[in-house]
Amino acid sequence: MLTIDEILQLQQKVCSENDVNAYGQLYTSFMPKLIQFAKSIIKNKELAEEIVSDVFVKVWEKRAQLCGIENLRLYLYISTKNTALNYLSRHYRKNLVSLDDINIEVSTIQYSPEQILINSEMINRINSAIALLPPRCRLVFKLAKEDGLKYNEIAKLLNISIKTIDNQMSIAIKKIATSINYNLKKVSRN
Repeated sequence: MLTIDEILQLQQKVCSENDVNAYGQLYTSFMPKLIQFAKSIIKNKELAEEIVSDVFVKVWEKRAQLCGIENLRLYLYISTKNTALNYLSRHYRKNLVSLDDINIEVSTIQYSPEQILINSEMINRINSAIALLPPRCRLVFKLAKEDGLKYNEIAKLLNISIKTIDNQMSIAIKKIATSINYNLKKVSRN
């Protein structure tokens, strides 16, 4: 994943220099997570890919305006959400999609070398616990932990308060901890 500085650098190259390579790097970096996000709304991988492609076509068409965007990552997520919801309302006559109806799939969490030492049973228990989270909770958890969005970015993206995100993350962490038999109150103090 690109750092904030790298994103800004690429964003500047696209908007001021019409740099196709910089655009391609942004596309390659954001595409997989945006497709997964769109798929959670649309429920169809091919349509999700099309939606993300449409978002990036619009980004290229309006590349001169890219310099005025403060947070490109959030902009791309919001654009993907809006494009997906517009698609649903046009094609399926659904006016609203509840966050509870979004079925988000969390891809395998990337582990550091230390974490790789965790045995496969524990990893399976964690992934199972994540899969059993309520839909909204799983979506917030995925956006925060897997996609690396900040709470304020998630709040803007999903039109919910930061307090709601705090609550959903707390629920997620407690449920995951419970499922792996870790008691949060039993912290050894030596």
